[in-house]
Amino acid sequence: MQRRVIFPRSLQYLLAIAEFGSYTKAAEALHVSQPTLSQQIKRLEESLQSPLLDRSGRGGVRLTDAGEVYLRHALRARGELDAGRRAINDVKNLSRGSLRLGWNPITDYLTCPLLEDFISRFPGITLSTLEMPQDDIEAAVAEDRIDAGIAFGKLVSGVEPSSEIETKLLFEENLCLAVGNAHPLAGQKTPMSAQEFGQESLALLNTDFALRSHIDQYCLDNRIAPRIPMESNSLSVIIEMIQVGRLATILPNSIVHTQCGLYSIQLSPELPRKAITLFYRKSGYKSPACQAFSEVASEWAVRRLEETPIRKRRPCPMLEPSFQNQNP
Repeated sequence: MQRRVIFPRSLQYLLAIAEFGSYTKAAEALHVSQPTLSQQIKRLEESLQSPLLDRSGRGGVRLTDAGEVYLRHALRARGELDAGRRAINDVKNLSRGSLRLGWNPITDYLTCPLLEDFISRFPGITLSTLEMPQDDIEAAVAEDRIDAGIAFGKLVSGVEPSSEIETKLLFEENLCLAVGNAHPLAGQKTPMSAQEFGQESLALLNTDFALRSHIDQYCLDNRIAPRIPMESNSLSVIIEMIQVGRLATILPNSIVHTQCGLYSIQLSPELPRKAITLFYRKSGYKSPACQAFSEVASEWAVRRLEETPIRKRRPCPMLEPSFQNQNP
């Protein structure tokens, strides 16, 4: 049974006197002495600078006009306090609440199934997603602008997070070259050398994004001068360009496998595996929704590794010109 809000003692006493019309009966009902009851009412009247009870009538004690007005507002306040307690209980049991989640363009493609899982479990939680550069995620969590963040790649700036931040590795992801149906190498099964990769025309995210820094470092390590005729800050635009044209890009394997009309080609040497990491505050208040999201994310990451990998979708009819009929 849900407890009511603990009301100030003097107001409990006033309510009891108004209900029973008698100091004696009110004191008996409250299991206090009559002098204690009288003293508390006197203090309340002094603090309000107004009499709340008329003690002169033969029919017992009754509320003055001021007492009726004050008690009406006090009862309304108690109702609001009771509603506040119920709202807190709703937040605790996750039937209502909110979660602010920061992420970047790669992680929204990789972790949308996680969000679907969370929403299906807790439909009363309002989930707000904020897309931001990876370098901003840690600062946003530390400054309480978001409750949690999901980052792709190394820890921010390649260093350990601050003492205010807790991190949790969800999973690691392989990177590959992604091409579309119109690309001459669509469907190729053999790995591509770093030198061959250097001859590809690429559409890449701009240098504000972590994925681009990983690609640039790979090219630097392998002494490649990449050909980049197109840059964008939109991963969706890049994917659409790859699907309909002959440009190539670098994407996580799981994104390629779930996008219509994309094919993956492994590189040799391989691109380094990258981590998908959850960020949240180590100390201070963490909402029940944030704690629940962390637990759901851990469970989902394990299931993701255990489940059979998603098969590539059938090629889109509008992108159907088969790579098998094209000259290499």
